[in-house]
Amino acid sequence: MKKKLMSILALALTVCMLCACGSSGEGGLDSETLLSTVPNYDNPQGTFAKGPNGEDAVGADTVELTQEQYDQLNSMNLKAALLWAGAGEWYNAMTDGAKAEFEKMGIEIVATSDAAFDPATQATQIETALALDPDIILSLPVDPESGTAAFRPAVEQGVKIVFADNGVNNFAAGQDYVSIVTGDQYGMGRACADLMNEALGGSGKIGVIYYDADYTVTNNRDNEFIRTILNEYPDIEIVAIQGFAEESATGDVASAMLAQNPDLDGIYVSWDVAAEPVLAEVRSAGMTDLKIVTMDLGGNNDLDMAQGGNIYGKVADMPYQIGGTMAKLAALSILEQECPSYVVSEVVRMTRDNMVEAWNTSLNKDPDQQVIDALSK
Repeated sequence: MKKKLMSILALALTVCMLCACGSSGEGGLDSETLLSTVPNYDNPQGTFAKGPNGEDAVGADTVELTQEQYDQLNSMNLKAALLWAGAGEWYNAMTDGAKAEFEKMGIEIVATSDAAFDPATQATQIETALALDPDIILSLPVDPESGTAAFRPAVEQGVKIVFADNGVNNFAAGQDYVSIVTGDQYGMGRACADLMNEALGGSGKIGVIYYDADYTVTNNRDNEFIRTILNEYPDIEIVAIQGFAEESATGDVASAMLAQNPDLDGIYVSWDVAAEPVLAEVRSAGMTDLKIVTMDLGGNNDLDMAQGGNIYGKVADMPYQIGGTMAKLAALSILEQECPSYVVSEVVRMTRDNMVEAWNTSLNKDPDQQVIDALSK
């Protein structure tokens, strides 16, 4: 009984928080409220988001090696370590992309690890990898702050470091690390807004469930989604907005949002796994016509999309391309070539109509068999 009471109180608090954000109202929430709600709302607009230190971005398709450079690398007996923050389809694709490039260069991969999003674990894995004397480290840092000390021994050992998504504090590109490679965050936000417009037929009421933490990648994507809705789709009203810090909390946020706004036509969620509890709440409410758009491929949501459910569309970056580009940049740095400090991959849009193609473009593999089977029905 006590546990149930606490759940009711937590839900009531969430509803109050939604109301404090100006949950619903005629004409939707005003732009100032919306843009000042999500962290880093004042990030400068442009074709590409800038890097964490204000770097201008270039496209991943501009990073290439000549056959002569591949031949040169094959004669150098180089070694690499892949030290990721986590695991899953996205990391697997990034690993596969890096492996494909390293094979062409004759570079041996001596370590691959998953830190399970624990900074201390990643620090230990860096130390372990350095004992194998790698020339290259490709990594997604778990924590930019503690990562400064964790990666410093690799810098001092002369290892060429390329980061995915985020760097670490007080590191300079071209000095402490080669480059950061990430998705086109603004492009992904814009594409999600386009999908929402498509799902709603150009008009309707939506809620936004965003990641409430200072994290550049998701901040950029969330804010660009909102900006695009405001600037490009005036007949779509954002009537509710609420953040989350833990993936598991999005179900409570969605439940409160739906209670306050039973006429919602759509919901945007920051990424795929965080959208799963939202989908469960929408199904529980029997809202079969409400459409959800989110980021990243994989998981139960893709099956829902294949079955024609509430998940209308997803946007993804290209982790296979990201991994390959990271490998190329590290190799170019070893060859003493000048490298861009901030590189972005291309954007993939996915609806039920192009699921197999989107998976192969982004992850270099087919979706799960149950998804393929559902598409054939």
